[in-house]
Amino acid sequence: MTKDQKVVAIQEIKDLLQDAKVVYVADLQGLNAAKSSDFRRQAFKQNIKVKVVKNTLLQKAMEQIEGVDYAEMFETFKGNSALMIAETANAPAKLIKDFRKKEEKPALKSAFVQETFYVGDENLDALVSIKSREEMIGEIIGLLQSPIQRVVSALQNKSETAEAKAEEAAPAVEETPAAEAPEAPTAESTEETPAAE
Repeated sequence: MTKDQKVVAIQEIKDLLQDAKVVYVADLQGLNAAKSSDFRRQAFKQNIKVKVVKNTLLQKAMEQIEGVDYAEMFETFKGNSALMIAETANAPAKLIKDFRKKEEKPALKSAFVQETFYVGDENLDALVSIKSREEMIGEIIGLLQSPIQRVVSALQNKSETAEAKAEEAAPAVEETPAAEAPEAPTAESTEETPAAE
């Protein structure tokens, strides 16, 4: 790889890392071309960017990113490395875990998620259990809606009870006009009959 090619490669990695909140580095070594392709396809479907990178270039790119010190991850940059960038915190971990139901790899080397570093494959389960932003928002909305739903339900029950009481009182009032109403039509009907003759 020429110096210019390295500069281009580092810039591509930096572009991926810029503003990334979820960064995983995994080991895909041992996956044949078909399995590797399948892994990339599944990642693409889940909106996870996967790029196989050279460790030295990845480290140089990370060193140039401002605002985040990725130094804790550098010790894991050995052998084959694939950079995984996602929007959802646990998406790459779930993908790795699902893929490992059939395969021995990929293995998690390290990750930077929610401003915390996870080093080593033993952190995979912890990363899988991290709730995504959407899941957390959904839970919060559910918690907020619960008391509101109780209040609305209580108000509806109160208004239904009030309506039921009003209906109980109303028939007595309605019965009086109903008793008068039949008399009036009878008088009219007798008047109408002679008019028809």
